[in-house]
Amino acid sequence: MAEQDKGQKTEKATPRKIKEARKEGNYAKSTDINSAAVLIFGIIALSFIGSGLLSSISGIFRSTYNSIHLINVNLENYPSQVVSGFSSFFLMLFPILFIVMIGGLIANFGQAGFLISSKAIEPKLSKISPIKGLTRIFSSKSIVELIKGILKVFIVGGIASLVILTTVNSLDNLIILLPNSIVSFFGQVMVKMTLQITIALSIMAFADYAWQRFDHQKKLMMTKQEVKDEQKRYEGNPEIKSRIKSVQQSLSRNRMIQEVPEATVVVTNPTHIAVALKYDQGSKDSAPKIVAMGQRKIAQRIREVATEAGVPIIENKPLARNLFKSLKVGMEIPAVFYQAVAEILAKVFMMKKNR
Repeated sequence: MAEQDKGQKTEKATPRKIKEARKEGNYAKSTDINSAAVLIFGIIALSFIGSGLLSSISGIFRSTYNSIHLINVNLENYPSQVVSGFSSFFLMLFPILFIVMIGGLIANFGQAGFLISSKAIEPKLSKISPIKGLTRIFSSKSIVELIKGILKVFIVGGIASLVILTTVNSLDNLIILLPNSIVSFFGQVMVKMTLQITIALSIMAFADYAWQRFDHQKKLMMTKQEVKDEQKRYEGNPEIKSRIKSVQQSLSRNRMIQEVPEATVVVTNPTHIAVALKYDQGSKDSAPKIVAMGQRKIAQRIREVATEAGVPIIENKPLARNLFKSLKVGMEIPAVFYQAVAEILAKVFMMKKNR
């Protein structure tokens, strides 16, 4: 039972695994978001440029129709005339195409952020493997995509049917309308239909993106052992790190104890805390400095070394406690402690003088 729990993916993906997956082009994405963005930006572009585009196209057809008898078509000028016609249409459609392209880029950037993945386009044999291809075709993801496609067809068909049914009663009036009014009528119907389809597909797209994120996070989940292995691989073995830290602390303590014989005085609590201070009387500008401090066993060791070296030991519970809490080894005494430390040093100098 324990082995089964150990192999289960119960842990969320670490930031490092998510970053590595992104480098390989593996991130939560929905193609439906791109489709919805293209539709929305296409509608926006048509709403601003559509009337001018329609006028330009009408003008081209009108001028072509009026001057068609003057156009001399032969094998020599036919290619250039075709290229010229397509160029004119492309220049007219370019603003709309550009806006639609911007919509697609925004949709991609919104899902993945700025990402350039070379691994995603690397050639792999698995991509052309027939067995892998069959596995992808009959996978659960393909079934979900098939259901989504069928659902889209029903939604688009249903919306189109409803819009057409609501406009059937108005078709009888088209007989008495001018051609421009008829075109305008069908344009309004198409805009209404497109807007409703776009709204429905956008809702589906955001729902699909939420599902893709959930599925992506689920696939990236890790076992507890995988998390431990990653920590060992990138951060080192915790046991070795703990041992190194212990050795470093031991060396630091030894260096600190070696400084105790050079101290001027040791302030104690009296048994729990010991702080060794060093003051150079020859320097007027320097303040007393802490050369060693510790509690419990380390404090006991500081007192033992100080006794052996003849360093005075003076009990002052508030001062020892405050120095230990607020300062570190190697730091000079701040001005707030000058008064208390000066009294201690005065006692020490008096003891030396009497001796």
